[in-house]
Parts: sequence; C-alpha cells; structure tokens
Amino acid sequence: MIDVNALIGPYPFRQIPHPDADVLVRVLDREKIGRAWVGHLPSAFHRDPTAGNKELFAALTPHAERLKPVPAIRPDWPRWRQSLAEARDAGAVAIRAYPSQWQLGPHDAAMAELAVACGEARLPLVLTVRFEDLRQRHPLDVAGDLTAAAIRSLARAGEEVRLVVTAAGREMIEEIHWSLTPAEQARVLYDISWIWGPPEDHLAKLFQTVGSQRFVYGTQWPLRLTQNPRANLDLLPDELANAQLGDAEKF
Repeated sequence: MIDVNALIGPYPFRQIPHPDADVLVRVLDREKIGRAWVGHLPSAFHRDPTAGNKELFAALTPHAERLKPVPAIRPDWPRWRQSLAEARDAGAVAIRAYPSQWQLGPHDAAMAELAVACGEARLPLVLTVRFEDLRQRHPLDVAGDLTAAAIRSLARAGEEVRLVVTAAGREMIEEIHWSLTPAEQARVLYDISWIWGPPEDHLAKLFQTVGSQRFVYGTQWPLRLTQNPRANLDLLPDELANAQLGDAEKF
C-alpha cells in the first residue's frame, strides 16, 4: 500500500501536532502502509517553493526507503523547468502544484505547460482540491477549492499528462470523469482521502460506476485522520471487498 497524499511541515492556519518525517514513518508502521509520497505543506503558501523543496528533500533523506519526495513546482516562476529537472534527478516520484493558492486560473497556460512537462519527465502531477472544508477555514485563507474545470483543462493538455487528484469528493470526481473522453479519463487518478464511506457509501458507488482502478490510497496526513480511508475500504459491501485500487507507481 502506498499513501500518495502525505505532507510534512506546519500549516499556517492552525496547530498540527508533530508534522514531522520521523512521526510519519511511525504512522505508516501503525497503519501497515509501505511507503508514502510526501509533500511539503508550507510550500503551498509560499510564493517561491524552492526553499521548501530543499527542506523536504533534507527531511526525507533519513527515511528514503519509505518516504518519497513530491516537491512543488510553480510554473509561473523563473527557471521552473530547471527546477523540474533538478527534482527529477534528485529522486522525486511526482510533482505537486497548487493553482488555487498561487492564483493560477482554470485555463492557465503555464499550468498546462507544467502538466505536459511533468508527463514528458514521467512524473505524475499531484493536485490538491482542498486542505480543509470551506466552513473550517481561517478568514485569511482566501484560496478557493480547485475547480473541476481546472482539472479537466489539464487532463486535456496532452497525451503524456498524468494527474493524481487529491482531496476530491464524489460530486467533483463525477463532474470531472464523465466530462472527459475515455483516453482523457485514463490520465487521471483520484485519492480516497475525502470520499465518504457509510452511510452515504460514496466510495462504493464510485467504485461501481467509475471503477476502482481509477482510485489510489491517500490520507492527507497530518491534516486528516489516517484511519478514515482504511475504514472506508474495510466497510465496502461484500461484492466490492476484493476491488483493486490503481497503482500510482505504474501510472
């Protein structure tokens, strides 16, 4: 099992206990998760994520077998292509981008260029719909949720594009998936960190309609409880008990 949506570092809008790499390793052990793709949470709110990427790689080096770096690349920043190449050479397994926090619109040309460049480098682009529910957000947290239109636009940017969409709910996933062609649908995976289980059974319904292979395991630790996605998988109805998730590492 791979957690594709883990983070380290402080959150600017509320206290998070021990968002550190060594604690994350213990969480993986507790939850019986083999590895995690790890991003640097503060970088989402930095104008320039370069320093945060350096901090991410340094923090994960002692845990290189378990924690895989997913640095952030801002495509409207100077020398971002050089940063992408350096991240790939340093062992990044994917790239994160935060269009909402960086005020890049749904059809931003720079984001499309980043998505294509990541695809050419064989690195999935990880997108985050939200960190917290709108009703919980601090008044200074003015970035809205990433929109389905923005994600659709990136899925259509090129055949090489591979997107991992995290923290999306059922309604958004359906809006994205059913508005794409089959070829475009195959370019997008969704993590299950924000999908409801019983009694709404959103996860089961998505498995039945969209297909379990379009979903990957994600927790969004330390912002969310790591037990939620595991419990939702365990509570799937019997006919879906053996459903297989997609493989982000082969995506």
